[in-house]
Amino acid sequence: MNSAFVQLLKNNLEHASEFERRFDEVQDAQHPDVVTVCCSDSRVLQDHIWGNDQPGRIFTCANIGNRVMQQTDAGEVVAGDVLYPVEHTGTDTIVVVGHTGCGAVTATYDFLTVGGSEPAGIEHCINLLKPHLKGGVEALPPDIDRGAAVNRLVEYNVDQQVEFLRGSEEIPAEADVIGVVYDFQDVYGGKRGEVHVINVNGERTVAALREAEPDIDARIGRLWEY
Repeated sequence: MNSAFVQLLKNNLEHASEFERRFDEVQDAQHPDVVTVCCSDSRVLQDHIWGNDQPGRIFTCANIGNRVMQQTDAGEVVAGDVLYPVEHTGTDTIVVVGHTGCGAVTATYDFLTVGGSEPAGIEHCINLLKPHLKGGVEALPPDIDRGAAVNRLVEYNVDQQVEFLRGSEEIPAEADVIGVVYDFQDVYGGKRGEVHVINVNGERTVAALREAEPDIDARIGRLWEY
Protein backbone atom coordinates (compact mmCIF):
# COMPACT_ATOMS: atom_id res chain seq x y z
CA MET A 1 0.00 0.00 0.00
CA ASN A 2 1.12 3.55 -0.70
CA SER A 3 3.41 4.70 2.12
CA ALA A 4 1.85 8.17 2.22
CA PHE A 5 -1.56 6.66 2.97
CA VAL A 6 -0.10 4.35 5.60
CA GLN A 7 1.35 7.42 7.29
CA LEU A 8 -2.05 9.10 7.16
CA LEU A 9 -3.56 6.14 8.99
CA LYS A 10 -0.89 6.36 11.68
CA ASN A 11 -1.58 10.06 12.04
CA ASN A 12 -5.29 9.29 12.37
CA LEU A 13 -4.64 7.21 15.47
CA GLU A 14 -3.12 10.28 17.09
CA HIS A 15 -6.09 12.34 15.93
CA ALA A 16 -8.59 9.84 17.35
CA SER A 17 -6.77 9.75 20.68
CA GLU A 18 -6.76 13.55 20.93
CA PHE A 19 -10.29 14.16 19.62
CA GLU A 20 -12.24 11.31 21.19
CA ARG A 21 -13.95 13.47 23.84
CA ARG A 22 -14.41 16.48 21.55
CA PHE A 23 -17.33 14.84 19.75
CA ASP A 24 -19.45 14.46 22.91
CA GLU A 25 -21.58 17.54 22.23
CA VAL A 26 -21.89 17.13 18.45
CA GLN A 27 -22.32 13.40 17.93
CA ASP A 28 -26.01 13.70 17.07
CA ALA A 29 -26.31 17.17 15.52
CA GLN A 30 -24.31 20.10 14.25
CA HIS A 31 -24.91 23.83 14.48
CA PRO A 32 -21.78 25.44 13.00
CA ASP A 33 -21.36 29.18 13.42
CA VAL A 34 -19.81 29.65 9.99
CA VAL A 35 -19.71 27.98 6.60
CA THR A 36 -16.48 28.54 4.68
CA VAL A 37 -16.05 28.05 0.94
CA CYS A 38 -12.39 27.50 0.09
CA CYS A 39 -10.45 26.45 -2.95
CA SER A 40 -9.52 22.78 -2.86
CA ASP A 41 -5.83 23.66 -3.21
CA SER A 42 -3.71 21.41 -0.98
CA ARG A 43 -1.98 24.46 0.50
CA VAL A 44 -5.23 25.82 1.93
CA LEU A 45 -5.83 24.01 5.23
CA GLN A 46 -9.35 25.09 6.04
CA ASP A 47 -9.57 24.55 9.80
CA HIS A 48 -5.94 25.47 10.38
CA ILE A 49 -6.47 28.86 8.74
CA TRP A 50 -8.70 29.81 11.64
CA GLY A 51 -6.86 27.89 14.36
CA ASN A 52 -9.91 25.65 14.73
CA ASP A 53 -9.63 22.23 16.34
CA GLN A 54 -13.21 21.94 17.59
CA PRO A 55 -15.64 19.70 15.66
CA GLY A 56 -18.94 21.39 14.87
CA ARG A 57 -17.74 24.99 14.67
CA ILE A 58 -17.03 25.41 10.94
CA PHE A 59 -18.88 23.80 8.04
CA THR A 60 -16.15 23.49 5.39
CA CYS A 61 -16.73 23.37 1.64
CA ALA A 62 -13.98 23.14 -0.95
CA ASN A 63 -13.87 23.08 -4.74
CA ILE A 64 -11.82 24.35 -7.66
CA GLY A 65 -12.01 28.14 -7.52
CA ASN A 66 -13.96 28.51 -4.23
CA ARG A 67 -17.24 28.65 -6.15
CA VAL A 68 -20.57 29.10 -4.39
CA MET A 69 -22.72 28.21 -7.39
CA GLN A 70 -23.54 25.10 -9.35
CA GLN A 71 -25.24 24.62 -12.73
CA THR A 72 -28.63 22.88 -12.76
CA ASP A 73 -31.52 22.53 -15.20
CA ALA A 74 -32.93 25.64 -13.56
CA GLY A 75 -29.71 27.57 -14.23
CA GLU A 76 -27.13 28.69 -11.69
CA VAL A 77 -28.10 28.14 -8.06
CA VAL A 78 -26.33 28.26 -4.72
CA ALA A 79 -24.31 25.06 -4.43
CA GLY A 80 -25.88 22.48 -2.18
CA ASP A 81 -22.87 22.10 0.08
CA VAL A 82 -22.89 25.85 0.76
CA LEU A 83 -26.66 26.07 1.16
CA TYR A 84 -27.08 23.03 3.42
CA PRO A 85 -25.79 24.58 6.68
CA VAL A 86 -27.72 27.80 6.00
CA GLU A 87 -30.92 25.88 5.32
CA HIS A 88 -30.65 23.14 7.92
CA THR A 89 -28.23 23.95 10.76
CA GLY A 90 -28.93 27.62 11.50
CA THR A 91 -25.64 28.91 10.13
CA ASP A 92 -25.88 32.61 9.30
CA THR A 93 -22.33 33.54 8.28
CA ILE A 94 -20.73 32.55 4.98
CA VAL A 95 -17.05 33.18 4.29
CA VAL A 96 -15.69 32.88 0.75
CA VAL A 97 -11.94 32.16 0.93
CA GLY A 98 -9.82 32.83 -2.13
CA HIS A 99 -6.07 32.43 -2.12
CA THR A 100 -3.10 34.01 -3.84
CA GLY A 101 -1.84 32.34 -7.01
CA CYS A 102 -5.08 30.36 -7.43
CA GLY A 103 -4.73 27.74 -10.15
CA ALA A 104 -8.42 27.81 -11.04
CA VAL A 105 -8.36 31.57 -11.52
CA THR A 106 -5.12 31.27 -13.50
CA ALA A 107 -6.64 28.65 -15.80
CA THR A 108 -9.79 30.73 -16.28
CA TYR A 109 -7.71 33.82 -17.08
CA ASP A 110 -5.78 31.82 -19.67
CA PHE A 111 -8.97 30.41 -21.21
CA LEU A 112 -10.43 33.91 -21.50
CA THR A 113 -7.29 35.48 -22.97
CA VAL A 114 -5.44 32.88 -25.01
CA GLY A 115 -7.69 29.82 -24.91
CA GLY A 116 -6.94 26.42 -23.47
CA SER A 117 -7.84 22.78 -23.16
CA GLU A 118 -8.43 20.64 -20.09
CA PRO A 119 -10.07 17.28 -19.35
CA ALA A 120 -13.86 17.58 -19.38
CA GLY A 121 -14.32 17.63 -15.61
CA ILE A 122 -11.79 20.41 -15.11
CA GLU A 123 -13.10 22.38 -18.06
CA HIS A 124 -16.59 22.16 -16.57
CA CYS A 125 -15.32 23.93 -13.44
CA ILE A 126 -13.52 26.56 -15.51
CA ASN A 127 -16.67 27.14 -17.54
CA LEU A 128 -18.55 27.87 -14.32
CA LEU A 129 -16.00 30.57 -13.47
CA LYS A 130 -15.59 32.11 -16.94
CA PRO A 131 -18.78 34.22 -17.08
CA HIS A 132 -18.09 35.57 -13.60
CA LEU A 133 -14.46 36.51 -14.32
CA LYS A 134 -14.92 37.89 -17.84
CA GLY A 135 -15.69 41.40 -16.59
CA GLY A 136 -12.64 41.36 -14.35
CA VAL A 137 -10.35 40.32 -17.20
CA GLU A 138 -11.72 43.11 -19.38
CA ALA A 139 -11.08 45.66 -16.62
CA LEU A 140 -7.41 44.74 -16.12
CA PRO A 141 -4.79 47.32 -17.14
CA PRO A 142 -3.35 46.42 -20.56
CA ASP A 143 0.26 46.31 -19.36
CA ILE A 144 -0.24 44.14 -16.25
CA ASP A 145 1.90 41.02 -15.90
CA ARG A 146 0.34 37.59 -15.59
CA GLY A 147 1.02 37.07 -11.87
CA ALA A 148 -0.40 40.43 -10.87
CA ALA A 149 -3.40 39.86 -13.15
CA VAL A 150 -4.15 36.55 -11.50
CA ASN A 151 -4.02 37.95 -7.98
CA ARG A 152 -6.31 40.84 -8.89
CA LEU A 153 -8.69 38.31 -10.40
CA VAL A 154 -8.53 36.25 -7.20
CA GLU A 155 -10.09 39.25 -5.46
CA TYR A 156 -12.54 39.79 -8.31
CA ASN A 157 -13.61 36.15 -8.12
CA VAL A 158 -14.21 36.39 -4.37
CA ASP A 159 -16.29 39.52 -4.96
CA GLN A 160 -18.33 37.72 -7.61
CA GLN A 161 -19.03 34.79 -5.30
CA VAL A 162 -20.11 37.17 -2.52
CA GLU A 163 -22.43 39.02 -4.90
CA PHE A 164 -23.95 35.78 -6.16
CA LEU A 165 -24.83 34.77 -2.62
CA ARG A 166 -26.20 38.19 -1.74
CA GLY A 167 -28.34 38.18 -4.86
CA SER A 168 -29.80 34.74 -4.23
CA GLU A 169 -33.27 34.40 -2.73
CA GLU A 170 -32.04 31.20 -1.07
CA ILE A 171 -29.72 33.12 1.27
CA PRO A 172 -31.51 35.05 4.04
CA ALA A 173 -31.07 38.81 3.84
CA GLU A 174 -29.78 38.92 7.42
CA ALA A 175 -26.94 36.48 6.71
CA ASP A 176 -23.42 37.88 6.75
CA VAL A 177 -21.45 37.15 3.57
CA ILE A 178 -17.73 37.88 3.84
CA GLY A 179 -14.96 37.61 1.26
CA VAL A 180 -11.32 37.07 2.17
CA VAL A 181 -8.02 36.14 0.53
CA TYR A 182 -5.54 33.73 2.14
CA ASP A 183 -1.99 34.79 1.30
CA PHE A 184 0.94 32.36 1.35
CA GLN A 185 2.91 34.06 -1.45
CA ASP A 186 3.88 37.38 0.18
CA VAL A 187 1.47 39.31 -2.05
CA TYR A 188 -0.21 41.44 0.64
CA GLY A 189 2.87 42.17 2.70
CA GLY A 190 1.80 40.51 5.93
CA LYS A 191 2.82 37.14 7.33
CA ARG A 192 2.46 34.08 5.15
CA GLY A 193 -0.84 32.44 5.99
CA GLU A 194 -2.67 35.63 6.94
CA VAL A 195 -6.27 36.15 5.89
CA HIS A 196 -7.07 39.55 4.37
CA VAL A 197 -10.67 40.77 4.45
CA ILE A 198 -11.69 42.31 1.12
CA ASN A 199 -15.50 42.25 1.11
CA VAL A 200 -18.16 42.42 3.82
CA ASN A 201 -21.76 42.10 2.65
CA GLY A 202 -20.91 43.63 -0.69
CA GLU A 203 -18.81 46.52 0.61
CA ARG A 204 -15.35 46.29 -0.93
CA THR A 205 -13.94 49.80 -0.57
CA VAL A 206 -11.06 49.63 1.89
CA ALA A 207 -11.75 53.00 3.53
CA ALA A 208 -15.42 52.17 4.04
CA LEU A 209 -14.63 48.72 5.39
CA ARG A 210 -12.13 50.10 7.88
CA GLU A 211 -14.62 52.68 9.11
CA ALA A 212 -17.42 50.12 9.40
CA GLU A 213 -15.31 47.34 10.92
CA PRO A 214 -12.78 48.97 13.30
CA ASP A 215 -12.23 45.71 15.20
CA ILE A 216 -10.56 44.15 12.16
CA ASP A 217 -9.05 47.29 10.64
CA ALA A 218 -5.56 45.81 10.45
CA ARG A 219 -6.82 42.78 8.52
CA ILE A 220 -8.65 44.77 5.84
CA GLY A 221 -6.89 45.46 2.57
CA ARG A 222 -7.07 44.61 -1.08
CA LEU A 223 -4.90 44.85 -4.17
CA TRP A 224 -7.52 46.21 -6.53
CA GLU A 225 -10.30 48.73 -6.14
CA TYR A 226 -12.24 48.79 -9.38
